[in-house]
Amino acid sequence: MKKDVLYSSGNNDECYTPFYGVSPIIEFIPSNKVVWCPFDKPHSEFVKQISVNNKVIHSHLEDGKDFFDYEPDNWDVIVSNPPFKGKRQFFEPALSFNKPFALLMTNTWLNDSAPVQLFAERGLQLLMFDKRIEFIQPYAKATNKVTFSSSYYCCDFLPSDIVMRKLNKVGLGKLPL
Repeated sequence: MKKDVLYSSGNNDECYTPFYGVSPIIEFIPSNKVVWCPFDKPHSEFVKQISVNNKVIHSHLEDGKDFFDYEPDNWDVIVSNPPFKGKRQFFEPALSFNKPFALLMTNTWLNDSAPVQLFAERGLQLLMFDKRIEFIQPYAKATNKVTFSSSYYCCDFLPSDIVMRKLNKVGLGKLPL
């Protein structure tokens, strides 16, 4: 990974979650729920994997469906990977919907006061991993030089406040476009 990506001003925030980064959250999604993936395109691993057992509504800024201006008519839970830049601005509306959610986010955010402030009343749940997720940039391959770990930050989603899973990276690499 180049230094301009590692130390950029945040213009590289459109990254895709590989299949193994989505797989662990699937077991916690009840099969009778409508899942909204508000930061996803049809080829997203979230859309592909969740739609096996659930109805999925996907939306993306590039399709004119901005998370801050668009909400589907009928949905039960949110599962997705929002941009890591401007973290708080994505969690405030997610909490305001008063519905369960699981959003993949960098663990470095736990060093900030924002999660404590935002989740004080509803409680933060974390789905944590033994390895770092190697996010995929558009038209690029995954890299093993990820400098941060990630977890699903959840609310009313997991059976306990902290759940730990191993990531199985077998088959890593290809992103269907």
